[in-house]
Amino acid sequence: MNQSDLNAPTWQLSERARKLTSSAIREILKVTERPEVISFAGGLPSPVTFPAEAMRAASDRILRDSPAAALQYSATEGYLPLREWVAQRYSVNGAQIRPTQVLITTGSQQALDLLGKVLVCPESPVLVETPTYLGALQSFSMYEPHYVQVPTDDNGLIPEGLTPELTKDARLLYAQPNFQNPTGRRLPVERRRALAEFAKSAPFPVIEDDPYGALDYKGEPLPTMLSMAPDHIVHLGSFSKVLAPGLRIGYIIAPEELHFKLVQAKQATDLHTPSFTQRIVHEVVKDGFLDTHVPTIRALYRDQCEAMLDSLERYMPEGVTWNRPEGGMFIWVSLPEHIDSMKLLEAAVAQNVAFVPGGPFFANQAQHNTLRLSFVTVPPAKIDEGVGRLAELIRARV
Repeated sequence: MNQSDLNAPTWQLSERARKLTSSAIREILKVTERPEVISFAGGLPSPVTFPAEAMRAASDRILRDSPAAALQYSATEGYLPLREWVAQRYSVNGAQIRPTQVLITTGSQQALDLLGKVLVCPESPVLVETPTYLGALQSFSMYEPHYVQVPTDDNGLIPEGLTPELTKDARLLYAQPNFQNPTGRRLPVERRRALAEFAKSAPFPVIEDDPYGALDYKGEPLPTMLSMAPDHIVHLGSFSKVLAPGLRIGYIIAPEELHFKLVQAKQATDLHTPSFTQRIVHEVVKDGFLDTHVPTIRALYRDQCEAMLDSLERYMPEGVTWNRPEGGMFIWVSLPEHIDSMKLLEAAVAQNVAFVPGGPFFANQAQHNTLRLSFVTVPPAKIDEGVGRLAELIRARV
């Protein structure tokens, strides 16, 4: 122990702070920074998809034409032309989304935090899928909810499972209908309609978190629940997966009464999302750039997904199963019940392969024989090598 340790302050932390835990994924990412590690762990978009030249040109135009406004404080709600673009983008299938429903956030992770602040009280029920997005659990857990897992199957959330007994006193239902993180599953249209109808009479909001919807490998996205019930669904979106995550630009589309409270909560959080990056995003997307850019992302991810599926078929022993996603960034793997994926990870890292154990994605009753593989940042030859190493470790434990 050195002198600085002896002089370290012993300040009293809040009960909330004492309960905080680190993200399992973020801790694993520290290991994957080693160049020799083949990492299927991070849910990171592929850097080769980042439109650096378009961003550079947009930045130059903004700093030439409106530098003072771009570098100044701005409205909490967000840059109005970007909010108008989002509203127009989602005004489909008869739905009319108003810019006054759109709040620009510092990534959709902030959107989750704001919803937790505004909607969740200690011990209030929060309905989540089984499993669900770990980042949502982290955000909502700050506000000490009681998690209730909603029944799911290979097609996602089962609307019939939303019984009055299960949903009693709930504050929100959180769902990822498109290529869910971690399972990669997509909610069928019939279930979307059923959930949208449920939302119309539910005494709490249905949260539709949709960062992956544009990444349908065939380019045939399913309609959003927002388009089916625009005054009853709270929709979360992001530019992280279709442009670049470092910009930290997301958005919430919400009924105006809730929107007003979310704006107040954001004012107390960061005043507003950076003016400059909002303007960069708008400058890039305003003339239809995404319509030509996103198909290149889909094609890349589709090919790398097929490469991983081929390698799983080639190497994995009997008793290991996985899904075949139609889009997105993830494959969900189930192992024989006696194999703990957290312990398997230790052996895998020793062999310079990384993945994310499935347990942390469950709000309650974790299934420890599951894991998530991400394929989008690993070239096919490395995918094959990494899956082969992982299969050997699993085979030794079957």
